[in-house]
Amino acid sequence: MPRFAANLSMMYVEHDFLDRFAAAAADGFTGVEYLFPYEHPVAELRRRLEENGLEQVLFNAPPGDWAAGERGIASLPGREAEFRSGFAVALEYAATLACPRVHVMAGLVPPGADVADRHQRRHLYETNLAWAAAHAAQAELDVLVEPINQRDMPGYLISRQGEAHELVQRVGAPNLKVQLDLYHCQITEGDLTTTLRRDLPTGRVGHLQVAGVPDRNEPDSGELDVAHLFHVVDDVGHDGWVGCEYRPRGGTSEGLGWLAAWQGASA
Repeated sequence: MPRFAANLSMMYVEHDFLDRFAAAAADGFTGVEYLFPYEHPVAELRRRLEENGLEQVLFNAPPGDWAAGERGIASLPGREAEFRSGFAVALEYAATLACPRVHVMAGLVPPGADVADRHQRRHLYETNLAWAAAHAAQAELDVLVEPINQRDMPGYLISRQGEAHELVQRVGAPNLKVQLDLYHCQITEGDLTTTLRRDLPTGRVGHLQVAGVPDRNEPDSGELDVAHLFHVVDDVGHDGWVGCEYRPRGGTSEGLGWLAAWQGASA
């Protein structure tokens, strides 16, 4: 049965960030994820986890200047030293928070980039991921690669599942894995049942995420039959975390009926 983690960057925004841990625990979540922890002292984050009986499931490595529109620097030429120093900080946070996985965002390809430029950026991303995976392995952590759809993030380097799996296979590090967000996958290529049945048994998928399509709200309406998809996850024997990375239509707690219904039906 999937285990569900609340994404505190998108959920419980009616609370201050540090208060979202308690709110998630009160609703029965046992794990949390979020985009970035770096604005908060790591000791305070750990205290919030411990006080509320929560596991830290995932966060992202530093993405560059997020406010200025950067979405990762691991594929950006000339930013190699910045990437490596930032990833070292991510490892420090992960160690203190007992977080077993860190997502490394690739970055954006500038408009008009030619084939050679794209190839260079993919090669650099692969090189940086190999370096990151080697250092993360020393701490027994997984490094994740996530395909992100071009509607939400135009120009993102990796958009399709096949691209991510090929990259992971080329690097060949056992702790480099794919972050499969069903929302992004449905928008880009669909065929989610086949994707889950094909990719989960490979062991290359390190984390799942879900949101409703097309509006990234609760996964209780729209294009996804999440009850069916969660049954597929069960059928293939995958027991990892599913991150709830969506924007609630209203109050977060009031919108969790979809989760209660699934847990009740699968009990």
